[in-house]
Amino acid sequence: MSRNIALVLGAFHKTEVEEMAREAKLAAAEMKLNVIEEVWVPGSYEKPLALKKLLARDDIEGAVVLGIIEKGETKHGLVMAQTVMKAIIDLELFFMKPVGIGIVGPEVLPNQIRSRLKSHARRAIEAVDALLEK
Repeated sequence: MSRNIALVLGAFHKTEVEEMAREAKLAAAEMKLNVIEEVWVPGSYEKPLALKKLLARDDIEGAVVLGIIEKGETKHGLVMAQTVMKAIIDLELFFMKPVGIGIVGPEVLPNQIRSRLKSHARRAIEAVDALLEK
């Protein structure tokens, strides 16, 4: 039996997140998960609202959030990541639907991003798959 999931994708690092999305869809297909919706948002701050709208749908049983939060000159990325992660976890618990978090970072350096894209995307799909009843 296949299950329906959605992807929430951050467009701030669009090229890299497109690669993550491809890997996530490959992994989902291997695990018999149907990606029935993809929502692109500008950045991490917008992910919780998009996720909430998706999790409220009856036809979506789980979701995966993908993106990158780079290390900057200030602690903005770290604060953003903590706030966004808490919001995502709160939504997961409210809707009682699994959410895989495939956000590279926070505070990842540009030279560390490429090597983490596929593994973060795949692990986020694996997390949702593990929590969905088969």
